[in-house]
Amino acid sequence: MAKKMAVRTFHIDWLLFVISFALLGIGYVMMVSSSLHLGTKLSGNSMYYPLRQLTHIVIGLILGLFVTTTPLKTWERLGPLLLIAGLVSLVAVLIPGLGVKVNGSSRWLSLFGIRIQASEFVKLVSVVYIAGYVDRYQKTVQLAAFGLFKPLMLFSIVCLLLLLEPDFGSAVVVITLITGVMYLGGARLGQFLILIVLVAILVTGLIYYSPYRMARVISFLDPWKDAQDTGFQLVQALIAFGRGDVLGVGLGSGVQKIFYLPEAHTDFLFSVLAEELGLVGVVTVILLFAAFILRAFAIGVKAEEIGLRFAAFVAYGLGIWFGFQAFVNMGVNMGLLPTKGLTLPLMSYGGGSIIIMCIAVSLLFRVHSEVVERSLSVPKGKQEWIKK
Repeated sequence: MAKKMAVRTFHIDWLLFVISFALLGIGYVMMVSSSLHLGTKLSGNSMYYPLRQLTHIVIGLILGLFVTTTPLKTWERLGPLLLIAGLVSLVAVLIPGLGVKVNGSSRWLSLFGIRIQASEFVKLVSVVYIAGYVDRYQKTVQLAAFGLFKPLMLFSIVCLLLLLEPDFGSAVVVITLITGVMYLGGARLGQFLILIVLVAILVTGLIYYSPYRMARVISFLDPWKDAQDTGFQLVQALIAFGRGDVLGVGLGSGVQKIFYLPEAHTDFLFSVLAEELGLVGVVTVILLFAAFILRAFAIGVKAEEIGLRFAAFVAYGLGIWFGFQAFVNMGVNMGLLPTKGLTLPLMSYGGGSIIIMCIAVSLLFRVHSEVVERSLSVPKGKQEWIKK
């Protein structure tokens, strides 16, 4: 009986459930609003994008249900194999005939008619792998002079492949979640200072020697200087925010998505929301993401307290991933950051993105359930001893 550690009763986190489905629901409504005209233009069917996104969500939820039944021990054991699969997918998208090129970037694989963005899968497996690594080698991470750099050497290969697509934004997300989990795992602060300097030098070099990245930075600093070309996306996004005011122009009544704002249903969905739902809608979404992050970290803290370190680092990693990617996407839409092609988690259109995000949230549900199950089986007096 003692060996049966599987969760007999699934313990659902209702707060996380409400937050996640609120983001998913708001995202779907805004995606429908921003894509009806695109579907008519592309295929003559205004429901082209809404039906495809609904299919993606259903697939994501079905796979998510499977994830909630998979023990964390299985995820921990498969972590290295999943990372290898992620590396293979990043190589595959670079092979002509296998990778699907869109807007000059080869980031997608087409599987059964659904485009899977390899970088999204890699983010998920990176969380699983680094959680297992920090759990297994926590003493090395905490005490070794260069405990941070050993796993970063491996993930430098991941980032190199991402940069070849090119997908600079996803590379930054991967590095952020990897270093974030290792910091929470106890890595030395001095190592992070060295890493920050190295990354700053690398990023500066990548921007300086890449004309299109340099153009993005220049347009970010003064988008109105070339509002019809390099600054066009940001200018139109800012106009959408301005038109939205406090209460918005009304759901479905926005004009920026129709005539001016490119990628309105994907990268700039937040701008459409700002125009149609106003400041109220913007603040609501920001608060929902903040609540999601806080909940993920609360689950992680509880897991660490009762000795489930792998579960804790998975929760931390998912919180960092969703939080940072949402911050970048919203920052780009509001003109706080240079333009980057990162989706808004659980909200933007995209088959691979929405499916992987649903799986990631389901993994967080699994973490919560195992934490509750463990808490019920461990007397309170022993929890402090387990923590030590």
